[in-house]
Amino acid sequence: MNRRTFILGGLGALGLAAGGGLWFVNQPKFGRLPSGDRLARIQASPHYVNGHFQCLEPVDIMTTQKPENRFLATFKFIMRDKSELFPKHEMLSKKTELKSIPSDENILIWMGHSTFYLQICGFKILIDPVFSSYGSPIFFINRAFPGSNIYTAEDFPEIDVLAITHDHWDHLDYASVMSLKPKIKNIVCPLGVGEYFEQWNFDLNKLHEEDWYTEINLSKDFSINILPSQHFSGRFLTTNPTEWCSFAFITPKLKVFCSGDGGYGEHFKDIGKRFNGFDLAIMENGQYNENWHKIHLLPEETAQATLDVGARQLVTSHNGKFALALHGWKEPFNVMNYMCKEKSFERLTPMIGEKVYIGQSGQKFKQWWNDIE
Repeated sequence: MNRRTFILGGLGALGLAAGGGLWFVNQPKFGRLPSGDRLARIQASPHYVNGHFQCLEPVDIMTTQKPENRFLATFKFIMRDKSELFPKHEMLSKKTELKSIPSDENILIWMGHSTFYLQICGFKILIDPVFSSYGSPIFFINRAFPGSNIYTAEDFPEIDVLAITHDHWDHLDYASVMSLKPKIKNIVCPLGVGEYFEQWNFDLNKLHEEDWYTEINLSKDFSINILPSQHFSGRFLTTNPTEWCSFAFITPKLKVFCSGDGGYGEHFKDIGKRFNGFDLAIMENGQYNENWHKIHLLPEETAQATLDVGARQLVTSHNGKFALALHGWKEPFNVMNYMCKEKSFERLTPMIGEKVYIGQSGQKFKQWWNDIE
């Protein structure tokens, strides 16, 4: 092979690789950046500063003593041995038939990680559905625990509200929301996230896309409040192009808080005062690390935040499906046992698919994770 042929071959290979990469990142699942009227709304938000969203109190995503590029840190995590971070056997579950739940039951069903199905005063709510085998755009990254995917779109009745906390892959899953599309009556999300649903050809009349501290009234007896969290956003290289949030679901009889992802801050106390407490809180407890505790709750902070919002019951999220941090997969469950001792709230520990009755005290759940190797 002469030099000219070698160079041409190399350039051709580079061209193919570049073309393949361009095709890959332009798939619909990656979404697109907000533009037009949506971008103008974003730019008018007091939480959008210098071209990106920021927390109420600006925080660093990584707080290591030796600063490290976030993408390099992610690459190191992907390549390390994670055998101890996964269960060796299938997750235990108790699949509730969603379509047969009586309309007068107020229930919560955890579906692994941060996916929750709620029925409150007859309203059916689905939070951050991820039913895919991987919580990432690449098939070998963030593999779901065996046995953690027991629900598909076919299992759901019509959904009154699809609530999306932010655009990270383990919370906004293209395949899952597209499979649910015909059943969704309303979408509630923070600013910017609506761009994905517009690109994916959802009916924009169903879209309720608002800034923090906005109340969305879907009926005279049901409202959803979009509230702050201390986190970040972005599905590829652009950081914080869309907003992230927590939710308060309010009816005359019951109030439920969902923290979404995020670190500890004064916003929890403020939310508790605004709503005079909650019957139940879904609080993040998993994928934590001292290096990024500003944007993910440590277990002791999960317990404190539950007290701050004035919740009477606690169900934790962000665990039991993906290994995104360096702690063992059982650790969040076991550490919370200690952190919740002698607290004023009840900690509830359902298996994936197991029914929780919102506001009903005295429910008993097994420490099921200790029955899995």
